[in-house]
Amino acid sequence: MLTYSFESIGSCSLYEHLYRCIQADIRAGRLAPDEKLPSKRSFARHLGVSVITVENAYAQLMAEGYIYSLPKRGFFVEPLPPALPVQMPAPTPPPAAPVSPWAADFVTNQIPPENFPFSTWTRLLRTVLRQEDKHRMQTPSSQGCRELQTAIAQHLYAFRGMQVRPEQIVVGAGTEYLCGLLVQLLGRDAVYGVEDPCYQKPAKIYEACGAACVSIPMDRDGVRVDAVQTSRANILHLSPSHHFPTGIVMPVSRRLQLLHWCAQQPGRYILEDDYDCEFRTNGKPIPTLQSIDPTGRVIYINTFSKTLASTMRISYMVLPLPLVERFQQTLGFYTCTVSSFEQLALAEFIQSGAFESHLNRMRTHYRTQKEAILTQLAESSIASRCRVRMENEGLHFLLEVTGPISDAALLSCAARHGVRISCLSQYYRGTPACPPTLVVNYAGLGADHTHAAIALLIDSIAEALSPEPSQTPE
Repeated sequence: MLTYSFESIGSCSLYEHLYRCIQADIRAGRLAPDEKLPSKRSFARHLGVSVITVENAYAQLMAEGYIYSLPKRGFFVEPLPPALPVQMPAPTPPPAAPVSPWAADFVTNQIPPENFPFSTWTRLLRTVLRQEDKHRMQTPSSQGCRELQTAIAQHLYAFRGMQVRPEQIVVGAGTEYLCGLLVQLLGRDAVYGVEDPCYQKPAKIYEACGAACVSIPMDRDGVRVDAVQTSRANILHLSPSHHFPTGIVMPVSRRLQLLHWCAQQPGRYILEDDYDCEFRTNGKPIPTLQSIDPTGRVIYINTFSKTLASTMRISYMVLPLPLVERFQQTLGFYTCTVSSFEQLALAEFIQSGAFESHLNRMRTHYRTQKEAILTQLAESSIASRCRVRMENEGLHFLLEVTGPISDAALLSCAARHGVRISCLSQYYRGTPACPPTLVVNYAGLGADHTHAAIALLIDSIAEALSPEPSQTPE
């Protein structure tokens, strides 16, 4: 008869230990298919346990399909297919915390921790969690919590002069998610046009969603209208208030031309990506394209990743009123991808005035940081060989390098100095049409690290510009 030891079973119950022992024998083939198991009473006497212990073990084995019973005959081992060979992967150590290999990073847009309002945000989250309101435990609509929709609508009116209703706003976990929703809303059969050069991710999202995507060349005023008209695009993804990476601000004449293009055919829309409008450092914010659109063809998109933190995965879009009903009918089954508690805390952050205070503080910080950077560049050894462009718009500027030099040489020298940098040519989907130009993002530099980071960048450019040492014949 089967014999199992019940010593050193730890916190495991008797029946569970017995069940595991029998299961192991069945899986290992030590108990043959259709082999009869001992009766409950005799097995209990043999093991020195209660009948209920054996009964519970048999019941669990039957529930999982390891044994079967026949009336008045007892319990038998269920025939099982041969066990699969065990392939144990080599143990791997737990991943270490990511450490940047770069001494200076001018590509990342991650905001340094010292710029996030931790104390205010923690206090607001605690306030939200202390309010034991049944409403706060309900799943929000697919478009987000009404409180946050209302707060965003009020902020857009006060800061951007946009008159929108809360029900026009859709909240989502990042602009990438919202772009995916828009493909579902507007259709995969639509052709999506993106600026060239551009931030590459939206184009990749549209293509990953199965939609066609075309590149539209730009001139000094933004996307060329003639190129738009000859393209197959009926949806345009634009950043008219501050284009990345060129920094171009689209003039009103070009904006009106694009709105006329939209109005010529049904189904045409413009997605206005206003990703860093809050940080214009020269003059007042540029009015949005949405605010001068009388036809309801502009979908406005913005994010809190630039203003609060890149890990704050909260973005929103403002749908034209004709699209709101379509969204609710076709995509209303979705659950909002942002936690209700975070939405409510952000709503309070905006309505209490803390968001405006934070923006004012960050504008001052970035203005001071940029002025220090530009002064350091102007006083450097490379000042005569470099030209700063688009320095008054947003959180990056262009640094054009003059002379017989290539982008590859600039990138190679920067890497040797531990500097991560990108070139304007890397943002073209088509053939690049620009002189050697660096795209300098400075928002990710900590205040204490900015001077040293720029010094490394200057050294790398100086090395790239220095002539190769002459080689004397032996």
